[in-house]
Amino acid sequence: MDSKFEQVKQYLLDMDVRIVEENPAEELVVVEDEDRGIKNLVIDCEAPILILEQFIMEVPSEPGDLFKKLLQWNRQLVHGAFVMDEEGKYIFFRDTLQLEHLDFNELEASIEALSLAMAEFGSQLLEFMKK
Repeated sequence: MDSKFEQVKQYLLDMDVRIVEENPAEELVVVEDEDRGIKNLVIDCEAPILILEQFIMEVPSEPGDLFKKLLQWNRQLVHGAFVMDEEGKYIFFRDTLQLEHLDFNELEASIEALSLAMAEFGSQLLEFMKK
């Protein structure tokens, strides 16, 4: 494979996730697999790491115990974590992997962790979005 970016793209195609946007100059792709709860997952080759980030929701005006729940859920995640942007306005799922020795199983596990998080916590996140 001529580049890590091409290797990552091939892994994604092998996983049957759909590449909906691609920026080869930035070594970035956006993928989705709505059956797995993946929508506009940004995958960015930023040597020496691969960054996976998916927007989850805006922080509600009355977050209640949202932040406490996110921290508790983070403990249950196999890969990645729920994070907030610098301004404190948005919640994302984010994971980072080492690019140098990245293999198919590692990338797949990270994407599956997002999928499992959405399956397990999605309905509760929707409830917070209504606030």
